[in-house]
Amino acid sequence: MSSPMSANRFLDALRGEGLDVVEVGDWRTHNRNHKGPWGPVHGVMIHHTVTRGTANTVRICRDGYASLPGPLCHGVIAKDGSVHLVGYGRANHAGLGDDEVLRAVIAEKGLPPDNEATTDGNRHFYGFECENLGDGVDPWPKVQLDAIAKAAAAVCRVHGWTQRSVIGHLEWQPGKVDPRGFTMASMRERIAERLR
Repeated sequence: MSSPMSANRFLDALRGEGLDVVEVGDWRTHNRNHKGPWGPVHGVMIHHTVTRGTANTVRICRDGYASLPGPLCHGVIAKDGSVHLVGYGRANHAGLGDDEVLRAVIAEKGLPPDNEATTDGNRHFYGFECENLGDGVDPWPKVQLDAIAKAAAAVCRVHGWTQRSVIGHLEWQPGKVDPRGFTMASMRERIAERLR
């Protein structure tokens, strides 16, 4: 069980991994903590945005929608590999997911199928939204894939986690397909390489 790192420690960890980090407004205190607890944290969740254009993507992920208020993640990973911090604390990114998947993430074991949505993931996961249309055609530039691996590895280093603590939204919540366009197995290999 891990307590969330401080916002400043999060920023330092990302920069320490060599990432280009952009701080967006009051990101350190922009959260949904009034809706429930943030922590203990157990892993990192990767998403795609189904948006085009970095400025538009960052705005949506920071502000959210009428039906889903922001922040929708902690960091937005743009096509150019930059990481835009839009919130810190509880964020509307994971939603309800499978408790067996959470237990596997905590134990850092192989993931079971996600076949129920009964457990609050917003409490337990750091979330990175990655700029991509999510149609399986929109490309994932190497610099962006590298940035995803670096961001996840940065969080894992602080908490002493391995790549098995990093999952995709599609591995957490039934019916989700993100991230689409690369496999989480290949991403975990990238993360493992960085952690080595």
